[in-house]
Parts: sequence; C-alpha cells; structure tokens
Amino acid sequence: MHQLMYGLEEEVFITEPERPTLQSLFYLARLVWRAPRKYYAHTHCNFTRGKDLRFGLMSGVEISTAAHTDKRALLEDLAGRRGALAGACSGLIVPLGHLLDHPEPTNICGMHLHVSGFPDFERAYRNVIYFLPLLTLLVANAPGFGDSFYGPSFRLAEAFAIGPLREDRKYRFQDVILSKRLGTLEIRAFDPVWDLGRIRLLLDCIEAVLQTGRTYPGTPETYNRLRLLAAREGYCEELQEIYRELKELVPVPEKFFLEPPALKVWELYREGGILAAYSALDNAYRGGPLEPRELPPMKVSGLKIIAGVCGYALPRLPYNLRKVWLEW
Repeated sequence: MHQLMYGLEEEVFITEPERPTLQSLFYLARLVWRAPRKYYAHTHCNFTRGKDLRFGLMSGVEISTAAHTDKRALLEDLAGRRGALAGACSGLIVPLGHLLDHPEPTNICGMHLHVSGFPDFERAYRNVIYFLPLLTLLVANAPGFGDSFYGPSFRLAEAFAIGPLREDRKYRFQDVILSKRLGTLEIRAFDPVWDLGRIRLLLDCIEAVLQTGRTYPGTPETYNRLRLLAAREGYCEELQEIYRELKELVPVPEKFFLEPPALKVWELYREGGILAAYSALDNAYRGGPLEPRELPPMKVSGLKIIAGVCGYALPRLPYNLRKVWLEW
C-alpha cells in the first residue's frame, strides 16, 4: 500500500443572525493575528457575484488544514482549527453548502479534499469518480433554496465554481481536478458538515477506493449523470448498486447514504425556522449537540468591518492574487 497524503479546505457561513456580513472579515483578522504563521495561508474569504449581490456581498469563510499522512491527525487538525475559528467568532458558524432562505448559486460553501501519494493518477481518478456520486451523500448538506426542499444538495447540482467533469482535468470549476497549484487530486464535490464522524467515514472510503488494486470503470459521462441524481433524488437505485461494490472495500453502514445530513437540517428548519436550524448547526460545529438555542442580540459594527478589511482583506491581497495566478 502507498502512503497517501491528505489536506482539507472547509468553507462555512458566518451569519448574524440570518445572513453573512462583512463582519466575517473581522473574525478572520482576529484569527490570523492571533497566530499569523498558522492562519495567514490557511484562511480565505468568499464573496457573492452577479444577481446574488442583491442579497448581500459576503459569502463564506474558509479554514484549511496542513497536509497529513495520518487521517486521525488530519481530523485533529481540523477540529483544532474549528475551535480557533469558534473562539474568534461571535456570529453563528453555519456549515451548509447553501443557505436556506434564497436560491443563490454563487453564495455557497464547500469542503474540498486534496489527496496525493498514489502512483497511478489515471486509476486514482477513475476509481474516485466511479464512487463519488455515492460518496457525496455522506456529507450532502444543502437541502433548501428559498422555502422549498431541493434534495440533498442544491450546491452540487446548481452552484457556481463546481460542475460536471470536463476533458481538461486541470480546469478549475468542476467537481474533481488535478490542482495546478498543489499537484494534488482535488475533490470539490463535498458540502461542509458539522459531523466529524461523517468526515472520518468519508476519508475511510476515499482511502479504500485509492488503495485497492482494482480499477473501476469510472467515466465522466456516467459521473455527470449520477451526480445530478444524487443531488436531487439521493440514494437512488443506481447508487445502491455502487454501494454494494463499496462495502466490499470498506464496511460503511448503508444508513449514512440513506440519511444524508441535509435531511436533518431540513427537519430542523421546517420545525423551528431558519434561526433554529442555524443555531443548532452553530452548536454542533462548536462541539455541542445539534439543537437550537436562544441567541443573544447580534449587531454589525462598521468599525469591525473596517478593521476586517484593513487587518485581513488588504494584507491577504498579494497572497490571493498569487494563488489565483497559480491556479489558472
């Protein structure tokens, strides 16, 4: 077996209380200035585009781990960075692929997994895309658009910055790419989720798929069709057939595909409304139960926004420009 190396990029919304605001930049500034060597290159911020700007400029924020050869160390790293973000942030940290109140295809958050260390990229790519439509359901977490239930993942089916596989594997805005900047296999199809246990299962599955000596018949055409079925319908008959092959490699229980996180989020939303869902997600992200709580008053401060722009966005601008140059 080959030694694989992993890294995770996790994007989440910070809402105050129902929508992200530019005050998110202040929380990132606070995080970076507390530990600049650790967080300057391992944080990022995103903004909405086009028609979605009418709902607000700010989108999600990102924290990313270091590279690890041990999955447990990767999860410990992620948990530590989550704790640091929580300690810097007084808003609601909402791990969702898409917010629940409006259909906004550019206002999204994802969880990107980087993997390297396998000797045969072609086999790794084919194996990953063969199982990936099924694996997205482990963390599918974008059930709503407006007041309607979309399916397990509006983000996967409709969002900007990801999409169907193309012939050019280095093209950035698709679900799986060969990263130009890092040289990794980057899987961009996953939604963020509060549950570290589900992320552990996902890593177990990815490792099994990459470490097997078999080559599975993954093709972009089949993947592109099944990704939409997974996003809209969930655990359909064709994905059940793939699950039967997956469980020969790793003993992941079928219930995790039958009940993606999106279903629980939608239940919370329908029973208690948007703040109940977001406060429950914030509780769970911070290490507590997935339960709603009463919220203190939240106020957006112009001074904090200015501090965030000056203390985070402007100092990060050279790094961001270099990153975009390398990725394109």
